[in-house]
Amino acid sequence: MGGVLWSVGAFVVAIGVLVSVHEFGHFWVARRVGVKVLRFSVGFGRPLWRRVDRHGTEFVIAALPLGGYVKMLDEAEAPVADDEQHRAFNRKPVWARMAVVVAGPLANLLLAWLFYWVMFMVGIQGQRPLVGEVLPDTPAAVAGFAAGDSIEAVGGRPVRSWEDATLALMPAALDGR
Repeated sequence: MGGVLWSVGAFVVAIGVLVSVHEFGHFWVARRVGVKVLRFSVGFGRPLWRRVDRHGTEFVIAALPLGGYVKMLDEAEAPVADDEQHRAFNRKPVWARMAVVVAGPLANLLLAWLFYWVMFMVGIQGQRPLVGEVLPDTPAAVAGFAAGDSIEAVGGRPVRSWEDATLALMPAALDGR
């Protein structure tokens, strides 16, 4: 049961991060092109936290972080005061509206790129090549392997993971040795 809860919790956190980054992309570009942002919200349900910044944008974090939205000033939603019409989404040129719309998916794409970059720079720990069980009359038993042995090298080539060991054994296996 604990494993399921951890999985569900990790899923909710991951979706919350993706939604936050996506909505931040829309928010950031909207502000840059002069659109007034009324609300930046992450999550559904009852608001757990809210704050209004100096620009009049209300930031909200709600109970279930499985979605979100950026509400912008727009005449299609409600009447806009004459002195604010220049900040309405629908009054912006097509290129600016397109930039705001594309910014969310682009932010997620940049996040994926960043995650992959970190993964490749830091690396991923492979599973150590430890012998689990040695059955009698198998090549491993004949070679003298015992349960718990650590495979340090194959054919003089150092190995740090099962993937390394498999790649080192592949040429011999293909040649029938």
